[in-house]
Formats: sequence, C-alpha cells, structure tokens
Amino acid sequence: MSDTPIDRAHAAMRAAPDDDAARLKFYERLADAELFLLLTEEPKGDDISPEIAETGDGPFLLAFDREDRLSGFARRAAPMAALSGRVLAQMITGQGYGIALNLDAASEELVAPAAVDWLAATLAARPAEIAARPSELRAPAGLPERLIEALDQKLSAAEGLARLALLAAVTYDDGRGGHMLAFVDAARGAEDALAQATGEALTFSGLDAAELDVAFFASGDPITERLARVALRFDLPVPAMPEPLQAPGSDPSRPPKLR
Repeated sequence: MSDTPIDRAHAAMRAAPDDDAARLKFYERLADAELFLLLTEEPKGDDISPEIAETGDGPFLLAFDREDRLSGFARRAAPMAALSGRVLAQMITGQGYGIALNLDAASEELVAPAAVDWLAATLAARPAEIAARPSELRAPAGLPERLIEALDQKLSAAEGLARLALLAAVTYDDGRGGHMLAFVDAARGAEDALAQATGEALTFSGLDAAELDVAFFASGDPITERLARVALRFDLPVPAMPEPLQAPGSDPSRPPKLR
C-alpha cells in the first residue's frame, strides 16, 4: 500500500532532525490528516472513550492515519472514531495527553503532551485585522518557494470556500508594502477559515515572522481586474456535492467529549 502524507513527512523529519522546516511540515500533515482514534467502546452520541496507553511520559491516545493500521495494531475488530488531527489536538490540549501515532508502522511517533499543546495553540491563532487601501499592485516577488507550495496545498483542500485566490505584491495608501492574497467570491461565512488557512501556510512554512495580508473581493470589483493582470492565481476546487457531517469529530464546532 502506498505511503501516506504523514509517512512521507515523518521520513523527511527523521532524515533531517535539525531541520525546523521538515518538523513543521510533519505537524502540518498531522493537523490536516484524518485520524482514526482507538476506542474502548463504540461512541455514544458525541461522547467517546479513547483507549489510553500509560507511559513514563504520561498518558497517550492511540491514533492512526489508516483504518487498517488501527485494526492491525488492535488485532481485533476495534471501535474507533474518525476525526482530523486538528480536532484531536484541540480536544485534548491542556489535559496532559499525548498522541501515540501509527504504532507499529514506519511513521510511529509519540507526540508529547507539550507538543500537542503547541500544535493546538498554533492552530487556534487568528490573524489580526487591518484597514488599508491598496494603491499599487505588482507581480509577487521574493517569496520563498516553500510558501507558494504551502499555499497551493492549503488552498487545494479549501473546496467550495472561494472561486479563486490571487497573490500579488502591494503598496497601501499609508505607504506600507508587502504581499496580499485576495480571495475572489468567497462563500458566505468562509472568511475566517480562509484567513486561518493562509496563516497556517505561513506558520508551517517556518515563515511566521513574515507578513501576508488577506483580502476578500467579488469578481465584479474593479480591483479584482487589476489583480488578475499581475497576480499569481490559485484556483480552488469545487466540491461535487456536499456530504453530511455525522462522524464524531467531523464538526470542528462540536468536538467529541472524552469519557
């Protein structure tokens, strides 16, 4: 069976233990992945009872990025809950739990409680709002390739949240300069999620000290035409059809409850 994104990121991290960018990429893949959490019994509504491994470093919840890895480890038909890595981290942060990831697989990793808390705090960060009017727009220049790749990967997962995004260098009317990622025809209520995804692309690229402003325009706005002439374009995928959110942890606003 082919490697998973976590497998590849984990191998790169282990091959370069002093490379901060490789370590950040692993945590990004962990946050974005769908994980299967081993339970002691079937979920009861939103309540779940995770299997907990007690170690010298504290208690760890057992999570796997493939169902067959979980069943292979458990050696039985085991109850499980599917939830994203970000939901899992935010669910257990501050409670002293770590994540035992992919035990018995090549990408086995014990994510310590302190690392879980760091990941949850990083994912919870929100960009600051500013009020400024662009006076000059230019083609983007000088941005690291790893940031472009990170944006492309983040936006390829933002199905249905906007029609496209345009990245351009900008000078504002107050004299400040930088780069702006403009989302065109964003879905109603999607602004926070898109701004958060942009911020995560910066952070997990190791560029959290850099600035990338986020803006939202309609396709008919005059500035959108100006942007289209100079900007780097990202087309966001359109989902084939919406799917109901039923599994525990699938709704970030209603994370599972530990029992």
